Amino acid sequence: MPIVYDKSRKIFRLQAGDTSYIMQIVKEKYLVHLYWGRRISSYHESRRIIWKDRGFAPNPDTSDRTFSLDTLPQEYPQTGNGDFRNPAYGIRQENGSRISNLEYIGYEISDGKPKLPGLPASSGSKKDVQTLKVYMEDAVAGLKVCLLYSVFASESVITRSVIFLNKGKKPLHLTKMLSMSVDIREDEFDVLTLYGAHNNERNMDRRPLSSGTVKIESLRGTSSPHQAPFMALLRKGADEDQGEVFAANFVYSGNFLAEVQVDPYRNIRFQMGMNPWNGEWKLEAGEMFQTPEVVMVYSKQGLGEMSRTFHKFYQNHLVRSPYAKKERPILINNWEATFFDFDEEKLLSLARKAASAGIELFVLDDGWFGHRDADDSSLGDWFVDKRKLPNGLKSLAEKIHDMGMQFGLWFEPEMISQDSELYRKHPDYVLHTEERPYTIGRGQLVLDLSRKEVCDYVIAAVRQILKDNPIDYVKWDMNRHLTDVGSMYFEPDRQGEITHRYVLGLYYIMDVLTSEFSEILFESCSSGGGRFDPGMLYYMPQTWCSDNTDAVCRMKIQYATSLTYPPITMGAHVSVVPNQQTGRVSPLATRGYVAMSGNFGYELDLGNLTDEELEYVKEQIQCYKMIRPVIQHGDFYRIRNPFNENLAAWNFVSQDQKRAVAFFFEILSQPAAPVRILKLKGLHPDKLYRRYDNGEIYSGDELMYCGISIPLKKEDFRGEMYCFEEIEKGEENGH
Repeated sequence: MPIVYDKSRKIFRLQAGDTSYIMQIVKEKYLVHLYWGRRISSYHESRRIIWKDRGFAPNPDTSDRTFSLDTLPQEYPQTGNGDFRNPAYGIRQENGSRISNLEYIGYEISDGKPKLPGLPASSGSKKDVQTLKVYMEDAVAGLKVCLLYSVFASESVITRSVIFLNKGKKPLHLTKMLSMSVDIREDEFDVLTLYGAHNNERNMDRRPLSSGTVKIESLRGTSSPHQAPFMALLRKGADEDQGEVFAANFVYSGNFLAEVQVDPYRNIRFQMGMNPWNGEWKLEAGEMFQTPEVVMVYSKQGLGEMSRTFHKFYQNHLVRSPYAKKERPILINNWEATFFDFDEEKLLSLARKAASAGIELFVLDDGWFGHRDADDSSLGDWFVDKRKLPNGLKSLAEKIHDMGMQFGLWFEPEMISQDSELYRKHPDYVLHTEERPYTIGRGQLVLDLSRKEVCDYVIAAVRQILKDNPIDYVKWDMNRHLTDVGSMYFEPDRQGEITHRYVLGLYYIMDVLTSEFSEILFESCSSGGGRFDPGMLYYMPQTWCSDNTDAVCRMKIQYATSLTYPPITMGAHVSVVPNQQTGRVSPLATRGYVAMSGNFGYELDLGNLTDEELEYVKEQIQCYKMIRPVIQHGDFYRIRNPFNENLAAWNFVSQDQKRAVAFFFEILSQPAAPVRILKLKGLHPDKLYRRYDNGEIYSGDELMYCGISIPLKKEDFRGEMYCFEEIEKGEENGH
């Protein structure tokens, strides 16, 4: 069984794939953490706690100076009663007290996984998953806490979240409510995080743990491009293919906190959850609060195994769209071809060229609504601009359908322009605090999604467009972060809730629309990858990875994004050169190979290409259609890290190991360059594989262990692609 409770020793043992997670109740009321790591068949208390009288460590039991909460490896630590490390939660009672003391009162084990009300979360059948609920109580405050652990039997994944219930007669304020806390009695780890900015998302930062706290967070109202809601602990020496990794990713799209603290005795506390800054919640008597989910992944074979665990878990247990297992279309987006300057004929001209090239989806981006000629007007006015599209969206979409392509449309539903009919009618719809001026971002303000009537307006406006027009794809954008966070429709002592209420409102909107229009492929965007998180993937199975379409930059962005998210979730397009973000001129082939490593598309004016370039685009499209099943639904392996060297390489292998696609990139040409060897990963060692372009045949073990010699070229930003398909033994001799 995935979850076992040893009543005599009061030990919980959770078994998920290749990992075990062990807890114990000590002194009848404290839940302590004993072990998280490689799966063990049984536990006989080899890793027992050594009690020690430590200076300045207070004792809840006056008769035992060796016992202190300050040194106890707790599962969900509190504050105010002797543990001076970072707490997992905090409360404020009506009398002002912030002290809390949770004691164990019981547990429950059930098959399956409960839904988290109002929140995205993973799911699984009763055969896939068991859930442990551990009940804790602070009798003085009237607070009951339920710790949820869902254990996926065949995968090395445990998810965690927490329920708070006010069992008292007076209101309680939650001042901190993290979803995960793990005390580990070791500290020889490196910590890995992903940082960046707009157009420079998800850089890799690996640093050794030392005394103090490593902390990342977002206070922007979104998961943000600046820090990803992901943190991993790596054993010393762990790399892509070997060593232990302990990772956590937050299924939430708002402010978050992730940190790891090293205490004076070289123990660590690993925590993740909602950011407590502007993150309070008032619990009336009888009310409950559910925290978002953290996905915890263990890997015994480095970052590669960690990533493939995340990839399969999200595809199988998180993404609920019917497109999770479907092939995604090759698209062209008109944005970098036309920006706001277009009419119907200009769009149709671009569409005709796209259709003749074999592109499958035409996406009309920003500028089709209100009187949207610049980014400072019309957001909120979701009706067609008849100056640009006199025949309306339906006519345009039908004409594009007649060309054999699908039709997609851009929205930015969470925002409002002051120059809009909506603002003139409803200035109260804006997220703001009374008596303070607005803070403008990208010429726009943010709708107050903490209010249901505002959410219902967004639903009604978007629904009308989707009902009245034959739309196959929606790009859902968000181009500024939350400021002036407040709502005049909530009491003063609930203003700390508005940031979370905004996210809950967003999830409500997305739940309604993606359920009602489940046949539409939704893509999330926030100026590119500014809100790339598991919470968004629950509703929308792909995300525009970055507004930076430069191939060299995208090598790094997509490489690091793949740490937690499968390539099928990454929107990746070929754009013009010189690139609009970097000014770099890279070969069309390289731009194609990088974009083919995700959800492939184009973002340029095909009419400006030479005949030779247009023919090559057609070849790229036909090539991607051939390899698309392997790219989008195969296993992904990173080979060379562009953050560490002048190279990048990765490969994809089909689930049955019959097909493989590998990409190799050299960023800058070097004098007296060495011959590079590309060693593939994930192939079957005993199979034979034929290379598509020249018919040469190799064994799987030869391709993985011996490798391919990469030809020398004097060319910057070069890319190479290698495709292989299994053949039966005997075919190599012509039989």
